[in-house]
Amino acid sequence: MPATVNKQNVVTQILTKVKKRYEPREPEARPVLEQFLYAICREGATREQADRAFRNLQEFFFDWNELRVSSTREVEEVLGDIPDAENRANRLITLLQEVFETTFSYDLEPLHKKGLKQAAKQLSRYQAANDYAVSWVVQQSLGGHAIPLDAPTLRVLRRLGVIESEHEDPETIRASLEHLVPKARGPIFVEVLSAMAHDHKWEDDPRSPFRDLLQEEEENGIPERSSRPKPR
Repeated sequence: MPATVNKQNVVTQILTKVKKRYEPREPEARPVLEQFLYAICREGATREQADRAFRNLQEFFFDWNELRVSSTREVEEVLGDIPDAENRANRLITLLQEVFETTFSYDLEPLHKKGLKQAAKQLSRYQAANDYAVSWVVQQSLGGHAIPLDAPTLRVLRRLGVIESEHEDPETIRASLEHLVPKARGPIFVEVLSAMAHDHKWEDDPRSPFRDLLQEEEENGIPERSSRPKPR
């Protein structure tokens, strides 16, 4: 694949050929607040890790109020083996505290009645929010077109040549991707990129295993997962 890539072609291959390799599940529908909490678990983690951590929270704590008044250490332990559990625990507690103090409830469903821009702006005011979490909630709960980007996803996009500069900020990258990815395919696009990031973790190889992957699939069809290149 040439150094200058056709970004639309790369996106199309991800949504067709690469998608078949990973067979991603459709994201689970959740209320706005739960989707926000899940986003905190999901960022920088695999789908399986986030699902397990979120399920642990729901099973261990009686309700979100019990989680809010728990210690960071306790929440961290419940999250299990998910990366950066302490920071996630802090953000979860902080978010629930902020929501409770501003709404006297644990309900963010009224955001559905606001326009997308206003809803996103309100979400971004929470201390626990970042571009990824807001984009995730907009995409998953509010019906907007947003592509949540975390560090593993950005790494994949850079190795594929979709991101050309190391200095582009996530908001600019996201805006560009939203022109390339159809709104209806946004959630699946995110799931496939996340799976690719988990499958190809090495970063010190001067070649791009991601580009090689697309080239192989374009020429020969999708190889079996067991035949993928091994980290050096």
